[in-house]
Amino acid sequence: QAQLVESGGGLVQSGGSLRLTCAGSGFTLSDVIMTWHRQAPGKAREWVATFAAGGATVYTDSVKGQFTASRDDAKNELYLQMDDLQLEDTAVYYCQNFDSQIWGQGTQVTVSS
Repeated sequence: QAQLVESGGGLVQSGGSLRLTCAGSGFTLSDVIMTWHRQAPGKAREWVATFAAGGATVYTDSVKGQFTASRDDAKNELYLQMDDLQLEDTAVYYCQNFDSQIWGQGTQVTVSS
C-alpha cells in the first residue's frame, strides 16, 4: 500500500531552519512527481514546491531562495530544507505523490518571534 509519512516539523524561532522529511513506501519516489504543500491556520492549503521525477524543482514565489527541495533515492525520501523561517511560514506541511494524489498526514511547523 502506497504511503507517505512526513516528519521534522517543530517549533523554531524566527530566522531559524528546519528540514522536513517525506518518507515514501509502497512506491518509488523517483518514478513520480512529488509536491510539497502547506496550510496555515484559517487558510486554504497552498502549493509550495514540486520535485519532478528527473530532479527538476519549481517553487512558489514566496519561498524561492528560502526553501530547497531534495531527494534521497536510496532512502526513498523527499526533503524540504527551510531556512530563514518567518512567522508567516507557520503551517502544517504536507507532501504529496502528485501522480496518484496520495497525501501524507502532515507535520506542524510553528515559527515564533
